[in-house]
Amino acid sequence: MHRHILIATDGSEASAAAVEYGIALAKAVGAKITGLIVSRPASVTVDVASQGDPGANAAQNELNKVADYAASAGISCDVVHAEHDHPYQAIIDTANSSGCDLIVMGSHGRRGLSAVLLGSETAKVLTHSNIPVLVCRGPSSGLFPAYFAAS
Repeated sequence: MHRHILIATDGSEASAAAVEYGIALAKAVGAKITGLIVSRPASVTVDVASQGDPGANAAQNELNKVADYAASAGISCDVVHAEHDHPYQAIIDTANSSGCDLIVMGSHGRRGLSAVLLGSETAKVLTHSNIPVLVCRGPSSGLFPAYFAAS
């Protein structure tokens, strides 16, 4: 069965469902997890020393939620914040470099023209990954409300 699960999140409700499911699955099979959030590189230089990087701060807040949620479930968890122009590639690269044997991610369920125009990182991971991908659809069950509490 699975021993190391990568859970990709973007902070959305669809991702929250994937985090919830991925951690429940890891607990059930005795796997560890790596939580991942991918940001596109900033197009404007930010003076990190004086202002901080708001994107990095938001990403870290989401990753802290994943880590806290995993800890509350008794699951070993590493977290990674990656920057990449192509988030799907960062997801696949992180899964490979971390030795993950499953990728869990959410789907926003876009259909039709919006799916074509916006693209889908989930669809790209499904298309390009050699690692199995489990896609979670729909809202979370709310089993772990601490994950959804405001930071």
